[in-house]
Amino acid sequence: MTVFKDLELELERFRGRLVVAGVFVLAGFALLLLRLVWLQVVRHDELALQAEANRVTVVPAVPNRGVIVDRHGVVLATSYSAYTLELAPPRGARVEALLDELAQVVEITPRDRRRFRRLQEEMKGAESLPVRTRLSDDEVARFLAQRFRFPGVEVRARLFRHYPLGEVGSHLLGYIGRVNAAEKAAMEEWEEERQANYRGTEYIGKLGLEQRYEEPLHGTTGYEEVETSAGGRPVRRLRSRAPVPGHKLELSVDIRLQALVEEMFGERRGALVAIDPRNGEVLAFVSKPTFDPNLFVEGIDVESWRELNESIDKPLLNRALRGTYPPGSTFKPFMALAALESGKRSASTTIMDGGTFQFGNHVFRSHGDAGLGPVDLHRSIVKSSNVYYYSLANEMGVDLIHQQLTPFGFGVRTGIDLEGEATGLLPSTEWKRRAYKRADQQRWYAGETISLGIGQGYNNFTMLQLASAMATLASGGQRHAPRMVRAIEDPVSGARSAPETAPAQSLALKPEHVEAVRRAMHAVTLEGTSARVFAGAPYASGGKTGTAQAVGIRQNEKYNAARLEEHKRDHSLYVAMAPLQAPTIALAVVVENAGFGAEAAAPIARRVFDYVLLGQVPSQEDLAATRLGRSAAPVGTPRRAEDLVPGAVAGDAR
Repeated sequence: MTVFKDLELELERFRGRLVVAGVFVLAGFALLLLRLVWLQVVRHDELALQAEANRVTVVPAVPNRGVIVDRHGVVLATSYSAYTLELAPPRGARVEALLDELAQVVEITPRDRRRFRRLQEEMKGAESLPVRTRLSDDEVARFLAQRFRFPGVEVRARLFRHYPLGEVGSHLLGYIGRVNAAEKAAMEEWEEERQANYRGTEYIGKLGLEQRYEEPLHGTTGYEEVETSAGGRPVRRLRSRAPVPGHKLELSVDIRLQALVEEMFGERRGALVAIDPRNGEVLAFVSKPTFDPNLFVEGIDVESWRELNESIDKPLLNRALRGTYPPGSTFKPFMALAALESGKRSASTTIMDGGTFQFGNHVFRSHGDAGLGPVDLHRSIVKSSNVYYYSLANEMGVDLIHQQLTPFGFGVRTGIDLEGEATGLLPSTEWKRRAYKRADQQRWYAGETISLGIGQGYNNFTMLQLASAMATLASGGQRHAPRMVRAIEDPVSGARSAPETAPAQSLALKPEHVEAVRRAMHAVTLEGTSARVFAGAPYASGGKTGTAQAVGIRQNEKYNAARLEEHKRDHSLYVAMAPLQAPTIALAVVVENAGFGAEAAAPIARRVFDYVLLGQVPSQEDLAATRLGRSAAPVGTPRRAEDLVPGAVAGDAR
């Protein structure tokens, strides 16, 4: 049976399908057109920028870090460029196997591997980490010839910091190190302009002047716009802006003097700060033992860190800035001046020194079993009478002592241009109320005041504070904030500027009171405790020895150094100024656990004055004796300071 289709119906259906298909096609074209308008018109600028960014890479150009020099232009810190082998392994890559393969091309030591593993832990998310630093030209050539074997491994030119004098001046210079996670997080809070200047920067100042003057030393980051291929390889440089090197710091420190003092300490621990009382410039800033800041530049290895960090001598402790010590008898000239200024005593007031001072049931001893007899202010300093200052402290009271001596900088930060300065402690009744929680501990007992007079008890100061106070006394009451940097030089224009400092403060001391204390301190070098050390000196100076307890001893028990461990013996201190009538240098020095001030500390001070005032350096024989604490007045033929090789140890001459 034949079936006939309805042609009209079929045509109608076909036309319907055709219309639907046409609508779909037109809708598709409309969507494409709308998308084209969206991409080419609405988002044109944005997408063009992205396309350009895919084609063009902006690479930060890290500036050369500024140079640090001493007052005579001797370079203390500089930078140089060298090649590093850096690894950014693909995810899941067997790093150890890759390092083994690399070791067949360039030398990779176990220390390099340990440092790389430590950096992996500390710098998670970093684009690349150094496997080897300071590659030789031969090593660079060998690697580049086989680069195809090592995906993710690159040779890059990096700037390295170098401290050419090694351990000399390490505590004042500080060091730089790789930016850690905490520092990176802190940088993210900076304003945009400051962040932009640190893009690509991997090392910053961590300690000392490197930390304090980080931004002037850092310089201005430049950039390079590089056209890249689809594979990310650079094709050509489009444009660039050269980085601007960091500013040069010129220090007030004389590095030859610094090296000489460090040499004179030998293997002993301690600190010395020397200041120009006319302007606050720091001439020497010594903390012993020292360390080599070059160890930290590439990341210190575990063994070196353990040796520094766990040493009983604490070489990482900046004793001049953060070490606090009881000042001992070096405190007496300031107590004498406080007595005169407050009117508690006149210079002629006489006290009978019978060898002991009794307060209640407690007997405070002087040195020796016999007393000094009648003692006035002058003789109290020359002969270092304890009884005179026990009774003076009792008469003044703790709060008057605090009021009179705080203006000298005791117990407060000096304002030096270094981070991390300790405050020290000059006690008061208010301080004790704030320092303790229990009511019986908060109360100030009158007996606690007595030891303050001889620089013991709660008194604890840094050598920086003691030197600053001595500089204030030497200047007749003008207190300058100590400073390390005397000038900052722009590397482009050569313009020099001095860092901002607080204006000098005048303590309004009466000249006759200052002169009375100065005369007594001068007599210390002629007939007092440091007379043997300053015998034959062609200049007049003033000084005061001090011996301070490192640990307390029981009442009525005599001190016996031979029975104590070395770290528990008394400290040796000396404060001084020279020349007497117009001082150009004031200093404070402590030699830890070295005993009497005239035996260890004063000989170092004498030789510092000889260097600064006479241009002389100790003979080899004298230097050896001073290092061992066995010298008095200099012996042998002194050498000329200018003959010392900059950067060599103090004992070596041309």
